[in-house]
Amino acid sequence: MPKPKRTFHLEPPPILPDIEEQLRDYIICTEKLPIHEYERNQEYWPRERDITSLFEYTDSPLCTTLRVSRDPTTGKVLNFNEVCIEGAGANARNSMSLSRAPGPPTETVRGSNSNFPFWPGSFPNPVIDLKLKEEDLVSELLTVAPGLDKGLYFKSDGVTVTDEPDVVDSSFDINSMDTVINIIDLVNQEKDMLDIWKTPGKTSKTLIDENNETITTAEEEEVLPKEVPVLKITEPSHIISKDTQWAMMLDCTKPVTDFYERIPEMAHRYKFELDTFQKQAILQLEKHNHVFVAAHTSAGKTVVAEYAIALSLKHMTRTIYTSPIKALSNQKYRDFRHTFKDVGLITGDFQINQTAGCLIMTTEILRSMLFNGSDVTRDLEFVIFDEVHYINDKERGHVWEQVLILLPAHVTVVLLSATVPNTIEFADWLGRMYQKRVYVVRTTERPVPLQHYLYTGTGGSTKNNRFLVLNEANTWVQEGYKKASASIPPQAPTAMPKKFAPQEKTLWSALIDHLKRNDLLPVVAFTFSRSKCDSNARNLGSLDLTTSKEKSKIHSFFEDCVKSLKEPDRKIPQILMMQEILKRGIGVHHSGVLPIIKEMVEMLFQSGLVKLLFATETFAMGVNMPARTVIFDSITKHDGKETRNLLPAEYIQMAGRAGRRGSDKEGTVIILCKGKIPSSLELKDMMIGKPNQLKSQFRLTYGMVLSLLRVERLSVEGMMSRSFREADHVRRMDTIKEDLKKVEQSLQKECSRELSEYLQPLIKFFDRANEYLEARKEKLTRILQSHRVASELVPGRILLITHSNHINKLAMLLSSNTSGTKISYKVLILTDDRNTTCDNQSDGWYKMLGLARDNIFVPVGTAGHKIIDIYPLDIFEITSKVIKIDPQRILSDWDKRQMPRFKDSPIGESCKNAIQELLHLTISMRNSENKAEIGVRYLDFVQDLKVDDATLYSNVKELNCQKDLLLDHVTCVQMPNFEDQFTAVYKRRSLEEEKRHLMFSLSNASLSLYPDYESRINLLKELKYVDNQNQITMKGRVACGMGMNELIITELVFKNTLRDLQPAEVAALLSCLVFQAKTERNLSDFTLTAKLKEGIKKIREIHDKISNLEMKYQISNDLEREEELKFGLVEVVYNWASEKPFAEIMELTDVQEGIIVRCIQQLYETIRDIRSGALTVGDPELQSKMEEASRIIKRDIVFAASLYTQREAYFI
Repeated sequence: MPKPKRTFHLEPPPILPDIEEQLRDYIICTEKLPIHEYERNQEYWPRERDITSLFEYTDSPLCTTLRVSRDPTTGKVLNFNEVCIEGAGANARNSMSLSRAPGPPTETVRGSNSNFPFWPGSFPNPVIDLKLKEEDLVSELLTVAPGLDKGLYFKSDGVTVTDEPDVVDSSFDINSMDTVINIIDLVNQEKDMLDIWKTPGKTSKTLIDENNETITTAEEEEVLPKEVPVLKITEPSHIISKDTQWAMMLDCTKPVTDFYERIPEMAHRYKFELDTFQKQAILQLEKHNHVFVAAHTSAGKTVVAEYAIALSLKHMTRTIYTSPIKALSNQKYRDFRHTFKDVGLITGDFQINQTAGCLIMTTEILRSMLFNGSDVTRDLEFVIFDEVHYINDKERGHVWEQVLILLPAHVTVVLLSATVPNTIEFADWLGRMYQKRVYVVRTTERPVPLQHYLYTGTGGSTKNNRFLVLNEANTWVQEGYKKASASIPPQAPTAMPKKFAPQEKTLWSALIDHLKRNDLLPVVAFTFSRSKCDSNARNLGSLDLTTSKEKSKIHSFFEDCVKSLKEPDRKIPQILMMQEILKRGIGVHHSGVLPIIKEMVEMLFQSGLVKLLFATETFAMGVNMPARTVIFDSITKHDGKETRNLLPAEYIQMAGRAGRRGSDKEGTVIILCKGKIPSSLELKDMMIGKPNQLKSQFRLTYGMVLSLLRVERLSVEGMMSRSFREADHVRRMDTIKEDLKKVEQSLQKECSRELSEYLQPLIKFFDRANEYLEARKEKLTRILQSHRVASELVPGRILLITHSNHINKLAMLLSSNTSGTKISYKVLILTDDRNTTCDNQSDGWYKMLGLARDNIFVPVGTAGHKIIDIYPLDIFEITSKVIKIDPQRILSDWDKRQMPRFKDSPIGESCKNAIQELLHLTISMRNSENKAEIGVRYLDFVQDLKVDDATLYSNVKELNCQKDLLLDHVTCVQMPNFEDQFTAVYKRRSLEEEKRHLMFSLSNASLSLYPDYESRINLLKELKYVDNQNQITMKGRVACGMGMNELIITELVFKNTLRDLQPAEVAALLSCLVFQAKTERNLSDFTLTAKLKEGIKKIREIHDKISNLEMKYQISNDLEREEELKFGLVEVVYNWASEKPFAEIMELTDVQEGIIVRCIQQLYETIRDIRSGALTVGDPELQSKMEEASRIIKRDIVFAASLYTQREAYFI
């Protein structure tokens, strides 16, 4: 039988074991280790004790170093000198000195929220102000270390150790021993010797450094400058001007004839002759002085900025140019890069050449750099603030003040602003804060005058209806206004309805044709609605303002700009629409337009290819691109709260874009009337009225409070006291101190003895009366201004008043003046021969006497009369009695008899009847026990006047409570000679109260924002951001790194709300923190994941918790955080983070493209802040998730590079 054939069994190859599982078994399951292969088993090395390692310590930093002295000719080493190292051991984590060690290269520009800021120049230098204290080196030295029971005792020689303390002879004088060197005296002598060499402007030629021992040869003396030009930008000038006026206005009406003699070698040459104001500013820059330039639009403020940049580049230092908006930063980067090659740009998501000598950034970025201790600050010579009038912005104005306060002392500030009335006041605040004079330069007139017209045409025969109402001399032309009014037919409607789009189209077509015929293009048409800008551009489809050659240029430029975009992004409807209208010379510019399209429009407009530009107000506020003509579609706007007329500053800012210097002799401003002529008063107020003053918008934010609390040497109170808001208070500090000194002297001189025991009841009466009067001062004015109370204060109303020496008198109200800041009333009162002259007692004295007296004043003998002005605090009661009078006749009669020629004229009939009525009522009320019997009673604010407002009701209740407490002490005033006895009490207690008030004024508690600061500190303590000693916690450190919504984001991080979400869901959830626009869609319309819905629920809970705490502590937070979170872009951002095309996500929302782009860009900065916070708390999972979230949203058209930062090919 044959052998069977061998069969081969085919099996799958073996699967390799899991390495991680093998490693886990090898480490944990020791029973699985092979016993025969001992050389592969784990080894155990027993640890050997090394007690000496406990004695190791970190060496203290070296305090000295060796400096080599060389021969300047041969370079031969002559000597080694030991010199001190200034700020030894100082670094960014423990010092605020400019001489501290630099931080790591990654923190050079932006710094770190763990760094200390450099010492602000507005704060007094603690080293300079430190007074040398002479200490007793024998009795004040400790012999027992703190925390120990005993120490080392020495004998009187200071060397020999003994078991018991040696008794020091009281007659022993260390200064009497010849063998003892008094170190303090040596220091003072050395200081005196050093002062000899501080003579300014003189340098000894023969002065040789004894430590250096270098010899200067005759040849070197010929080469070396006689006076070494060292620019000490890191050493502030400590010479304090004795003049209290810290601002000086320079005369710009007189020419500077010796300008080029004073500056023979200018840092930057100009091809044109400089204006006087430019020369004055440049002269101050050369002297390293602070300069405030307030000039009209297009006057040439940028010349001053350019010279400051050139000067710093010449000195090999740095300049920072700050702008209010990112778009202006990009534009300035392009402009300055043509002039100076060494220019950099820093934005929230983009940086170019961060090591440049001139850095351009927004003010918010500079504030972050200052708080984070950026090393750029060391080399900083100039900081240029453009558009300083932005300080009036309620939302962002406080940033300007914070930066000005935080700048180091060696930095020179250059302020550029539109013309504002209070430049001297602002400069005085700045100079007083820096203790260095600020020089103000102002222009008196525009370089290109403006002519203002009203346009009443609607097309056809009326298309040329343009009437001059304000000429180039800023004079109102009444004749032109009359002609404009007459040009509108009486049957014309009062306003053009919005639904009549054809009429709007006809109006614009006729107007543009009129401007084209009169050579008034290009034109900027300001329209205060984004949707109306778009509709106006679309309605003018038949209007063509460009030639075929211009169309070709626009087309090639447009294609060149969008070629960097992906193909789907080029098909976005807004891009296609803009391409079509731009070819016809029409542009649109507002926040809803994509950034890349806005930049195209700006460049085309600047080159003259766009002839008609529909723009919103933001075009005038930031982008500096003048036109020949400016049109106002309307003079009313909605400011977020109400619809109102344009303010003078707003009108001037926008109208100032008319008139191009060097191209136009005059600028043209046209207001469209559209069938309704504004009143001449409205037009005059808007056109000729004074622009808004620079007004402080300083406010506290949680981020600022926490950033200052982490640095012990700086304080929030110090920041508040140095704000422009407290400028008047700081200016009065010296006066308050002098008044306090006088009050203390008066107390010591006149009230040295204690008051007698029997006067104690009067002291209590004074205290209660003073509390009641203070409560009235705080609350009564608002109560009287309430509608219900004010409506009862009609002419003829009888009041009980105490005004000056008119104590407890009935007064007849004649008129009220409530229009001004100070409310006043004219009243008729009775007089007699007593107390006709007012003595020197204070108003408080008479009011306390009025509270002490029960009786109403009744004239003795023949009753006289008088009409006086009183104020709300003079009114103590409002009676139910109203007498029918003719107030105008009474006032006219009184005014007439005040004239010398009519002094003896008889009293008029109306006035005589009023006097008789008042006298009769006075006698009746004085003699009657019950006022109700005569039909007169005192009205109660709540029961009779029906004050029902919650706040006013609370004020009334508090006043009544204070009054009841006062009545408990009124019995003590019945003593004999009350006034004589009360005089001593009043004098002493009023001085003590005045002293207390003055001391309060000098304290931090008197600052206007101090209550808000205390409330915020209490909230931060409750949320564990600071401890009970106001020391910042880990949560507080994380919050310091957040640019906005600090508390909400920090709570999200510490509650791990973001950990369970995917990166796209994280981005979508955080969009509610940056989105603020309006949308018709809400959450119910969106398709969201379950985790995202849960995240929305949690973030709402956090928001509500913080809102409730703010209500609890009465913190007003309208600007810092929205009352309600807006989730209108959650679905859009989620789809964008899911890598959907931009055109596709636009179908999910009614929000415009530009707003979506801006929100996603802000979202990127927020995610980056959270990534830094995750690094601070040590959460690598959250950190990686934030990195992924920032990566997936930073793409395509949303983060397309600015055209201003691209190569020259993009410029026309």
